[in-house]
Amino acid sequence: MANRISSNKKEREKIKQQKRLEKQKQKEERKSQGSSSFEDMIAYVDEYGRLSSTPPEEPAEVINVEDVQISTPKKVEEEIVRQTGKVDFFNPSKGFGFIKDGNGNKFFFHISNAPENIGEGDNVEFDSEENARGMDAVNITIVTK
Repeated sequence: MANRISSNKKEREKIKQQKRLEKQKQKEERKSQGSSSFEDMIAYVDEYGRLSSTPPEEPAEVINVEDVQISTPKKVEEEIVRQTGKVDFFNPSKGFGFIKDGNGNKFFFHISNAPENIGEGDNVEFDSEENARGMDAVNITIVTK
């Protein structure tokens, strides 16, 4: 038995054949024009990021790579001043509290930075340390009970 070809199938095959012929013609035209050289394909970028077909001129200022310093500035050591205050609030079950200094400023502290026997109303000395949420009291010592 011979394969039957419907009219739609014939039309699709004709279209495919036409596309193949068109591609072949385009390929032959490109070959006849000659191959493009590597230099024609190069694009240059200047110091401002603009593309051009000609090489950029030398920049007016030449930067010596050895002179470029990439680092973070050194942290200036701040003088640590001991502050005095009074324990305003302390929750021993949760392990934190607040110390109020003479100026009315409150400093958060955690039990890990304080002596075990600290309690509300104790006069203390402490160092202050900046935190993401504010100032913390660290290195706490009890002055008098």
